[in-house]
Amino acid sequence: MGQEVSHSEFTREQRQSFRAKVLGDLDAFEQMLEGSRFDFTRPQMGLEIELNLVHESDLSPALCNRQVLDELDEGDFQSEVGRYNIEMNVPPRPMAGDQAVRLERWLSQSIRRASDAARPHHARVAAIGIVPTLMPELFDQPWISDGVRYQALNDSLIRERGEGLELDITGPSGESIRSYHDTIGPLSGCTSVQLHQQVTPQDFPVYWNAACVISGLQIAIGANSPYLFGKQLWAETRIPLFTQMTDTRSVELKYQGVRPRAYFGRNWITSIFDLFEENVQSFPALLPETSDEDARAILAGGGVPSLTDLKLHNGTVWRWNRPIYDTSQGVPHLRVENRVLPSGPTVVDMVANACFYYGLLEAATSSGRPIWTKMSFQDADRNFREAATHGIDAIQRWPGLGKVRATDLIEEHLLSVADDGLAALGLRREVRSHFLTVIEGRCRTRTNGASWQVEVVRAHEAAGYTREEALREMFRLYLDHSEDNLPVHTWAVPEVEPKADLTHGSTHG
Repeated sequence: MGQEVSHSEFTREQRQSFRAKVLGDLDAFEQMLEGSRFDFTRPQMGLEIELNLVHESDLSPALCNRQVLDELDEGDFQSEVGRYNIEMNVPPRPMAGDQAVRLERWLSQSIRRASDAARPHHARVAAIGIVPTLMPELFDQPWISDGVRYQALNDSLIRERGEGLELDITGPSGESIRSYHDTIGPLSGCTSVQLHQQVTPQDFPVYWNAACVISGLQIAIGANSPYLFGKQLWAETRIPLFTQMTDTRSVELKYQGVRPRAYFGRNWITSIFDLFEENVQSFPALLPETSDEDARAILAGGGVPSLTDLKLHNGTVWRWNRPIYDTSQGVPHLRVENRVLPSGPTVVDMVANACFYYGLLEAATSSGRPIWTKMSFQDADRNFREAATHGIDAIQRWPGLGKVRATDLIEEHLLSVADDGLAALGLRREVRSHFLTVIEGRCRTRTNGASWQVEVVRAHEAAGYTREEALREMFRLYLDHSEDNLPVHTWAVPEVEPKADLTHGSTHG
């Protein structure tokens, strides 16, 4: 959730000072784009994976991330907004040779290490978009992680809105949630995989536009969040949940067309500056804590500014494809952060999702007429929402094909494109085939994490289980399969024996 801050309340003077600092950073950033040298050697991929901790017994969220992180001695892990969340950061690497296999091995070892750290606290690690046993009662107790930034974020979002936050989500099945929350607690339910791509300033708009096109396909094939508070909602309920839990707009501002802070976008871009400028001009500061850095003075003196204030503000605008500026050893670089995918179901599934994304991204930015020049941004946005709603059954609008099933589009047209892109990046043929076969298997069986969860819950409900019982039984199976690291499209839907009716005993004489 971004940089640490030291305060959770801010004065009018602090807000005015922060606004001036951010505008100064924006001016320095514009000068850097015109004349500075940004780091770029070869394509580098990076990942962040958010995970959940659940009780071994009833699989409800376990509020013990501080204890687990102490066991891990942190390292590649850190806290996230809820006490049942942890985040794993994967060191950047090129997508070449057998790096995808090495990534799978590294992730498996790291999650196993987290599981070992959770076990003494009677907890398990779960890679899933939304924990299916999550219920609103969890937020009646101290749920927020240690650290001022999380409390500051909570307070600022509520203060900016001027009232509590509303959830209003209806799924295709007709089940719905309408609830009011006086904290951002439900936001902690969203656990995702974030994919990073380092790019040059000149290439940034090409990659960002391509990422927006690909986003709907990623969700359709990778959805894994069908349940919230016991209700079956969207295939990727993370999308509306995150959007609504960070939405500082009043009802009136929504009707006026003011942008939400979790945001797909409005149009194709021609420069990364377009996105940073829009973030500054359109979104009030949530965490207006100013730094001591004078970015323009540092730049004038031949140095490289950190743009601390601009970065802090940018971290509170949650675009689904977000622009990132950062420095490493005094050298600036730019990244596209793709935030659309849920966590899970398995390590092999997450690496397959990454390969599919990076392959399509490379192909879309390096060959022929760019795909986004053949479609409207509104169609990309519509594809994104359609995929989040319907997942594996989503229909996509695609240039030259019109309306087409996402699974057909991927299997018949785009897997070979992704393979070409991965080949161009230098990934070995057998490695490409191994991971893209996982995506093909989901298309062929019409199965992803969300559809499997729904089918298993329905099987248990048909056998007489309540929704709460069915969710718990499904989740237990999910965790066992996830630890086996077999791709989700190979998971069987169990035949469930009818549940004995314990409410009417029988007497035998």
